[in-house]
Amino acid sequence: MQMKKIFIPSVLGVLLLAGLSGCQSDGSGQSSAEEAPPKEKVPVPKFERDSAYRFVEKQVAFGPRVPNTDAHRACKQWLVGQFKGYGAKVIEQDFQATAYTGDKLQATNIIAQFNPEATKRIVLAAHWDSRPFADSPINEERKDEPILGADDGGSGVAVLLEVARQLQAHPVGMGVDIVLFDAEDYGESGGERAESYALGSQYWSRNLHVSGKQRPKYGILLDMVGAEGARFPKEYYSVQFAPRIVNKVWKLAQNMGYSNYFVNESGGGITDDHYFVNTIAKIPMIDIINRQPGTQTGFGEHWHTHNDNMDVIDRRTLRAVGQVLLAVVYREANGDF
Repeated sequence: MQMKKIFIPSVLGVLLLAGLSGCQSDGSGQSSAEEAPPKEKVPVPKFERDSAYRFVEKQVAFGPRVPNTDAHRACKQWLVGQFKGYGAKVIEQDFQATAYTGDKLQATNIIAQFNPEATKRIVLAAHWDSRPFADSPINEERKDEPILGADDGGSGVAVLLEVARQLQAHPVGMGVDIVLFDAEDYGESGGERAESYALGSQYWSRNLHVSGKQRPKYGILLDMVGAEGARFPKEYYSVQFAPRIVNKVWKLAQNMGYSNYFVNESGGGITDDHYFVNTIAKIPMIDIINRQPGTQTGFGEHWHTHNDNMDVIDRRTLRAVGQVLLAVVYREANGDF
């Protein structure tokens, strides 16, 4: 942009010079004009693992949260109420999705905004629905019945609910969008169409609830973050689309003493919600996801089975992931990340 030269009449110039002289230092090192005090940094709060554990229990108590079911609708009302109770502005992004089976799914992405007017924002996400089939290749019973999804869905949501509770108790000036994607786990088992999964994140990525300067700077997705013995390698697509965020989060986690969870290893690529946020919305998003290379599926043995219940949930894993996530949020808000 080319600057325009402006001519100031002499009298006005004298007045301006007089005004400027009145704002000079008084010799004490302080300006005589009032200055805005520096913003105080907010310490990283403690992640309460028992609170997160109870949030998993509550979700599981509804039963499998499969779209078009009473349990799904009841859980949605509870989640919306929780976020509103924590002071968030809640958007219920309703949409209809066509599953690979041809079924029409009545689904809702639940968006909880903290400081909705702030331009500096990050997004934290998980999926809140559960798998309609127990179709793991190592599962031999009740394959056509939906699973409880304590870990696969419930754990990530629980961590984000506890983050929301801490944001109310310890407010920050930065904007935080917590997005719970729906219809993530209604995809085709063993199918070649990866887009049959993550229907909610695909819809959200094409219909962002924010625009312009309020687009999130980056995002973090949680998936299966509550099981005992969880391991989080650096997922392939996360490294491809957001290498800087991956490295900073893993380094922070290791410095915090969680290197047994956040392992410094390369993981395979997972077509998870973050893939579509990266490729459609063009928002850099990483995936913190439990991978177990020694198993037949590459995931925990409870994955997509009826063993994905409260027995697999470990409070220590919830705390590790939750404390790292809180550290990222508060350090970002304080300008230290």
